[in-house]
Amino acid sequence: MRRQLLSRHLSGVASPTTPNASTLAPAGGDPFTQCRDIVRKHDYEGFLCSQLYPGELRSAFYALRAFSIELATVQDTVSSPVIGKLRMQFWRDTIKDVSSGKEPRHPVGKALYAVSRRHKLSAYHMKRMIDARDAEMEEPTHLTVDSLTSHAESTSCTLLYTLLSLLNDSNDAISHAASHLGVSQTFTTLLRALPYHAAHKRMIIPAEITAKHRVSQDEVFRKGGHAEGIDEAVFEFATLANDHMITCRDMLLKEGDGKVPAAVMPVFVAAVPVISYLERLESVNFDAFDGKLQVRDWKLPWKVWKSSYQQMI
Repeated sequence: MRRQLLSRHLSGVASPTTPNASTLAPAGGDPFTQCRDIVRKHDYEGFLCSQLYPGELRSAFYALRAFSIELATVQDTVSSPVIGKLRMQFWRDTIKDVSSGKEPRHPVGKALYAVSRRHKLSAYHMKRMIDARDAEMEEPTHLTVDSLTSHAESTSCTLLYTLLSLLNDSNDAISHAASHLGVSQTFTTLLRALPYHAAHKRMIIPAEITAKHRVSQDEVFRKGGHAEGIDEAVFEFATLANDHMITCRDMLLKEGDGKVPAAVMPVFVAAVPVISYLERLESVNFDAFDGKLQVRDWKLPWKVWKSSYQQMI
């Protein structure tokens, strides 16, 4: 029954790793090249999607994506919350410098500075992402789906809004669709990382879902996918991710008369890795700990190209 439910949701609908370095940019070299290397090494799906951006915007994508990766990895790459706080303050100061026209020293900061000379970057959006990641270090788990959705709005969604601004072809409907994609991305990323977080004794599925299915966190930490109720919790969480993806797709198709508007397709092709993971998760009966899910989808490059060519997600 669970399998049929998610299959129905996915019918007609054509995800990320955890780096471990306090700063991911290597020393020396061109800042944009270093940003590209960060994305290629730590965000394979994002690197695939970058190839669909116009050539003149690709470097801007790498800079923004590398910035997002740097923020997302602070929590797992510092030895104490105090150092994490200092790292976040470093990024606040970096964005302040970029906004005031002062070139930072950090390679990612240098790349953002160069982008800001050519495109209007929102300091508010940058700071929003930093604040959300800062708060995540204090409260890494979420009690409710609404709380996690709010976090997604401040991280994944905000990055998508910034990328849309580069394309100069957005409106309220497109931005709303991007917000649903960002939430789906966040939920799916957490599902993919569930084995990693469980190994570090963190439960990343919201407590209101695990409580409903009487999941014992300690049992998940000890038994993984064999813990009682975890498959039901994963299924519910995956269905929420899929529901957001369906809403995103439907809004885009209405906006583009049956296709995703070509001008914003580079941003929304990011839906393809999310959909791919949800389909693979369904194929293993929602066992997020199944080793098959840790193997890269070899068809993904083709799926990304096909989605872009057909203007469909």
